[in-house]
Amino acid sequence: MKSGFLVFLIALPLCLGIALASGFPPVAGVLTAIIGGVLVSLLGGAPLTIKGPAAGLIVIALGAVQELGQGDLAAGYRRALAVGVAAALIQIVFALCRVASVGVAMSPSVVHGMLAAIGVIIIAKQTHVMLGVKPHGERPFDLIAEIPHSLAHANPRILLLGAVSLAILFGLPLIRARWAHAVPAPLVVLAVTVPVGLLFDLHSPHDYRFMAMTYHLGPEYLVRLPDTLLDAVAFPDFSMLLTMTSLKYVVMFALIGTIESTLTVLAVDSMAPGRRPADLNRDLLALGGGNLVSSLVGGLPMISEIVRSRANIDAGAVSRRSNFFHGAFLLLFVSLAPGLLQIIPLAVLAAMLVYTGTRLAAPREFRHARRVGLDQLALFLITMLVTLATDLLVGVAAGLAAKFVLHLLRGVPVPAFFHPRAQAVRTGQVLHVSIPGAAIFTALLPLRRTVRRAGGDGADITEIVIDLKDAAVVDHTFLAGTDAMSREWPAATLTFRGLDRLWPVSSHPHATRRRRRA
Repeated sequence: MKSGFLVFLIALPLCLGIALASGFPPVAGVLTAIIGGVLVSLLGGAPLTIKGPAAGLIVIALGAVQELGQGDLAAGYRRALAVGVAAALIQIVFALCRVASVGVAMSPSVVHGMLAAIGVIIIAKQTHVMLGVKPHGERPFDLIAEIPHSLAHANPRILLLGAVSLAILFGLPLIRARWAHAVPAPLVVLAVTVPVGLLFDLHSPHDYRFMAMTYHLGPEYLVRLPDTLLDAVAFPDFSMLLTMTSLKYVVMFALIGTIESTLTVLAVDSMAPGRRPADLNRDLLALGGGNLVSSLVGGLPMISEIVRSRANIDAGAVSRRSNFFHGAFLLLFVSLAPGLLQIIPLAVLAAMLVYTGTRLAAPREFRHARRVGLDQLALFLITMLVTLATDLLVGVAAGLAAKFVLHLLRGVPVPAFFHPRAQAVRTGQVLHVSIPGAAIFTALLPLRRTVRRAGGDGADITEIVIDLKDAAVVDHTFLAGTDAMSREWPAATLTFRGLDRLWPVSSHPHATRRRRRA
């Protein structure tokens, strides 16, 4: 219960902010987290992960609302709910077909490039909210270009609320004293800024003067919620579900949500190595069911969220009960004290999202891609820039296409892309796996299936040897993916044979390696 309460404190403001940034009513984010906690925790196969709305889906949700609404955001919201229903059904089919592990084969550089682009888009959009200025542009590059203008015309008191929030969010983690980490930073932000907002009398429309200029304040700068949680329930509009626009967002919600959730579950497994690995397909089935319910009643799409999951583990969570209690506490708070949420300034929530965006697009992500190799930096930048210039689906497709071309130039045979093979021979307690041609991202799923069929996930296997002596190329995704999968084989050690015969493109242990040309 303690860990669930801590996650509740972190989740409450973030759920409100993510919903607002997604073009959904603020309470929709809380409704999603309640369903993710109370319902999905009873069904899921990843007990330590926290389910709820996440920053990684903001761009997709907002795009769906804006494009499907065609100027009517209320209509766009209900049509986006229909998209969520269809995407949830696809996730359920994915789980029943046992293809949840497809996320393991995604290029880390493409995924990180996508997340960095999402971070930049969040910063570009929410900075203007934090300044109390309505921008003219809509596309990311236009919004970025408008930031200097918004700074020059910022509403001083709204800017103060946003600046104080950012100072706390960035400054608190730098303090080494134990007390600074005892309370979640978002809660400290609310404790400081809400009284200031009350002092500024934001709930009453009025003007004030500052530096010989007149500025306006009013309730439009505060969170607005319905009187009860039942009033927040909204039903999907399926009238445009079969249009190309809707189908595009169905694919994005289903694929991106599945991949992000799978990667989060694998990351959480690595944070708690002593536990039995999560059942990815069962967890995806529960996630799809949760998304179905959420979309049918007006909520956002949910995923396994990494920040809250990490906080859950750090708080000492040992079972699915922490996720359940985090949802239960949200339900109690919204039911018993909804008025307290309506005194939260929007600029404060925007600052929290700007902080989240800076973490997604932090310079360390660029440095990490460069350390792995120039090839991975190129994939990272291509995915990020194309996403910013177009949309998420095109950006990810561009990153994957660049990866295909890069492998072809390095001599990867075409059959290795479409008919990857992995052959296993068991000798006593040792499992020998050979991968001919090329050990690239498409070989990860055949490797996983081969090892499982041969009993590699059993306790009697002590060593798994992957023979790469015939591989012309071993890529970064394969090495990072096998490292992640090795955590599912807690009783066996993983050994590569023939890897030292290949030339790495950098000193990173997961750098792409290829055979030297004669």
